Amino acid sequence: MTAQVLKPRKEVSFLLDERKRKILAAVIDAYIVTGEPVGSKAIASLPDIRVSPATIRNDMAVLEQLGYLEQPHTSAGRIPTYSGYRLYIDELMNAKSLSDEEKQMLDEYLDVDVPTADALIESASKALSELTHCATVVKNVSPKFSVITKVEVIPTGRRMYVLLMITSSGNIRNKVCRLEFDLTNEQMEFFSRYMAENLQGVSIDELSEETVEKLVAAMGTYMVTLTPLLKGVCELAEGFKDNEIKVSGEKNLLARQDINNAQIAKFLENKNEVVKNMLDDSFGDLQVLFGEDGGFIIENSSMIVSKIKKGGKTAGSLGVIGPMRLDYAKVIPYIEYLTGRITELISEDDDEDDEDQLQRKGES
Repeated sequence: MTAQVLKPRKEVSFLLDERKRKILAAVIDAYIVTGEPVGSKAIASLPDIRVSPATIRNDMAVLEQLGYLEQPHTSAGRIPTYSGYRLYIDELMNAKSLSDEEKQMLDEYLDVDVPTADALIESASKALSELTHCATVVKNVSPKFSVITKVEVIPTGRRMYVLLMITSSGNIRNKVCRLEFDLTNEQMEFFSRYMAENLQGVSIDELSEETVEKLVAAMGTYMVTLTPLLKGVCELAEGFKDNEIKVSGEKNLLARQDINNAQIAKFLENKNEVVKNMLDDSFGDLQVLFGEDGGFIIENSSMIVSKIKKGGKTAGSLGVIGPMRLDYAKVIPYIEYLTGRITELISEDDDEDDEDQLQRKGES
């Protein structure tokens, strides 16, 4: 019968002496490797634990009562609870320093030839999926910081037109529009000029249906013919916003034996909305969430996400979704290094743009 677990409080960890902390860390380290309940004899055999198995059993019982360990069966050893993992990550874990070889390997994954935030995050996401065997999660908040730099309309056939939208972050989206009539050169020129005057420099995040309705009302005699194109522009902007959250590598979750497949299937049906609701832009640079934290749907799971910044502001997030029994000491440095490198690379672009602007001012 499993012992009753008391709900841990924030101040509980201060009650743990150094020995109990070492024992808790040792249990979690061993469980991450084996996936099996850890007994007192296994901990007593470790070189830095210099007490008897009886003393270790007593300490493990205290850790269980405090909510950091649990005993799946009466005669079994202990396994960590999500509160135990939380304390381990926050205070006990010995994070592994990446070697120069590991850093070089991670650098090779990044698509530095196309150093836009989206391309870099995409390549880093693939790297994390391969290296951790987890699903990856990307939150791209660039629509909040990107502005429209260009909107074009291109005729492609009878009553067929392509709308092209380019943003300051280098992202490009297009949409095919089928109209009920062909546009004259005058109408297309007016549309391009109207877009440049009213949308160039406008934030993607600010382009709403209400904004488009005001633009439509102000077009005068061109309202009837050009309204479908303006609505297409609004749909392009919404497309940028819809791509804010992306979860990939889901097959890695389905291959796990320690996560419920039915819960994974339920998560996959609503993955973008679930992740979006859980990620908070106000959290620190690194966020670790567990299934038991609520709202995640998948029990016995974890999500680790680190921020990417540009110009001192959050430009996105990158991380993994995997089992709770994850090698955090290895995975977290991978995530932190990749997000740090992406931050450096996209910040270098800002520095180059500033230098170009200063040079142009000097020439003028």
